[in-house]
Amino acid sequence: MVVLLAAVAVVGLRVLADRYERTVTREQLLDPSARADRTDLDGPLNYLLVGSDKRPDDVGPEQRTDTILIVHVPAGLREGYLVSVPRDLLVTIPPGNGWPGGEDKINTAYEYGGGGQSGAQLLSATLARLTGVRFDGAALVDFAGLRNVIDLLGGVNMCVRTEVRSIHTNRVFAPGCQRMDGAQALDYVRQRYDLPGGDYDRQTHQQQLLGAMLERAGETRLRTDPVQLHRLIQAVGESLTVDTNGVPVEDLLLALRGLSADGLRGVQVPSYPQTIDQVSYVVLDNGGEGLFEAVRGTRMAQWAGAHPRWVTHL
Repeated sequence: MVVLLAAVAVVGLRVLADRYERTVTREQLLDPSARADRTDLDGPLNYLLVGSDKRPDDVGPEQRTDTILIVHVPAGLREGYLVSVPRDLLVTIPPGNGWPGGEDKINTAYEYGGGGQSGAQLLSATLARLTGVRFDGAALVDFAGLRNVIDLLGGVNMCVRTEVRSIHTNRVFAPGCQRMDGAQALDYVRQRYDLPGGDYDRQTHQQQLLGAMLERAGETRLRTDPVQLHRLIQAVGESLTVDTNGVPVEDLLLALRGLSADGLRGVQVPSYPQTIDQVSYVVLDNGGEGLFEAVRGTRMAQWAGAHPRWVTHL
């Protein structure tokens, strides 16, 4: 979606939306308890973005979510807050898909739900119960497809702050700003071991990647390269499953066309690691320090100003 938003200004809304409508997969990703009871786009808006760690050779539902983001767009729709939910956050997961309900890490909700549409529904119900947030839409991202999108953009610019060696490929990412292709970028944002902040640093890197994709999409000459545009739209459509809560894609793109990389902020949920019965979890710090109330309402900017420790300028 960030790629499509950047392309709107240079290609034309109707052409873009028409092409995208023919490629995107639509499903009911939100549980009824997690769905906002409205179909208008008057802000503030809240969207759920789920990144599955499913790989091309994976079979069956045994997969967890590598990324859980609440995207909060205040009224005016010109800025956005990417709230990363820690994958190891200890939560109460409601019953669903044969799961009897109980406490566990939040990234298991997608697995217990069976993955895909039903997994996203159980995850959204878990988040709604935890935060009180009702979502205006949701998207399920396939990382394999996202790699292709980044490559079609010609790579993205990522700034590495701390040297890290990938536990997946043994690739070493040296400090400094650099252009990364799809494989490199996704490898980098999956790392959390040996980083000073562990999973918190990984969350920041994932937020940075979304900002970098939006910025790069705005730089590309899509108007003068219709073949590249077609490939990019097809890749975006193939990598996403969306639930727009009944809102046409054209209306959504029109409403959010003012978003830019400069208007994005990364937010981490106030929390800390804790070992319980020899299992490592993350638990909320003082209930999240009022973050969820800010996301539900109109005071996100005030919350961010009062809690700079948990906010990153992308």
